Amino acid sequence: IQQVFKQLFYMINAVTLNNLLLRKDVCSWSTGMQLRFNISQLEEWLRGKNLQQSGAAQTLEPLIQAAQLLQLKKKTSEDAEAICSLCTALTTQQIVKILNLYTPVNEFEERVTVAFIRNIQKQLQERNDPPQLLLDFKHIFPVLFPFNPSSITMDSIHLPASLNLDFLIKV
Repeated sequence: IQQVFKQLFYMINAVTLNNLLLRKDVCSWSTGMQLRFNISQLEEWLRGKNLQQSGAAQTLEPLIQAAQLLQLKKKTSEDAEAICSLCTALTTQQIVKILNLYTPVNEFEERVTVAFIRNIQKQLQERNDPPQLLLDFKHIFPVLFPFNPSSITMDSIHLPASLNLDFLIKV
């Protein structure tokens, strides 16, 4: 069950983050607030179902950071440093794309300046990020089956002749 929810939450993360990276109309402060609220509801559900050890919440980390990036101030060099230290689960390309797509929805917000984005790129240039923008939503985590040893010993097993397993020999 834990592995199923980890996979499901990864797919939620990948599809949502990819939509965020491809749609200018959703890159805003209010979307960041809505995303963070929805993610907290998912995390609360995981805790309620005692699935916090499944790794499902960790798969949402890039989406959490993207939501926080949408909510942070984006003006000063201190803001740039905060973004660089906060967004460790996002690639440089993803951070820059979100900043480029950021669209103010009211008069209190401003567009992100080109100088600010260049400052971010300069600070993140030493990162060895993969050159990918979108997440692979078809990624499948390996399924792990726990080994539970049997208390029955092999020499106590009787194989019926009707199974036609004469080639098996007890040693």
